[in-house]
Amino acid sequence: MKLIIIGANGTVGSAISNELGARHELIRVGKASGDIQLDISDSAQIRALFARTGKVDGVVVAAGSVHFAPLYEIEEQHFHIGLNSKLMGQVNVAQIAQAYLHDGGSITLTSGVVGEVPIRSGASAAMVNGALEGFVRGAAIELPRGLRINVVSPGLLEASVAALGSFFPGFEAVSAKRVGLAYAKSVEGAQTGQVYTVR
Repeated sequence: MKLIIIGANGTVGSAISNELGARHELIRVGKASGDIQLDISDSAQIRALFARTGKVDGVVVAAGSVHFAPLYEIEEQHFHIGLNSKLMGQVNVAQIAQAYLHDGGSITLTSGVVGEVPIRSGASAAMVNGALEGFVRGAAIELPRGLRINVVSPGLLEASVAALGSFFPGFEAVSAKRVGLAYAKSVEGAQTGQVYTVR
């Protein structure tokens, strides 16, 4: 299959690329790296990406920013970081990708553990992750041509413990291999409207 991996060089994206790259042709996309550069908060750039790549079999998104801060410090503009980037960026990829996917193609988005298990300073991330999962469930029943859409909700990755572990007290880190397999299940499997959690 020919797959677009958006956020391919990040911690989660690398796990995805390592798993799927062994079997499929990957177009690696990043904000400042990869085969093509893209800011997913800009729908014009998303359209340009697909115009350049042409038809593909699947799209995976592991990109998007959110603002982490104590609730009493968060103002409206801070919520909009996650809404415009991680939420609407991924939603816009899903919407635009439909015209460029072969029949039966797949869309895989990324939420995260904070949507299910809140952490301090994570209210904005929890909001965005919950919204992404709701979107996927709703979109799955309307996609045409046998297209599928799922979302993967990874836990704290082992590779991120040094940088982020203090935000996740008591959490057991998950391996990159397990995270990569969840994306493979979405891309190579048959289900749609699923939230694949990796805990």
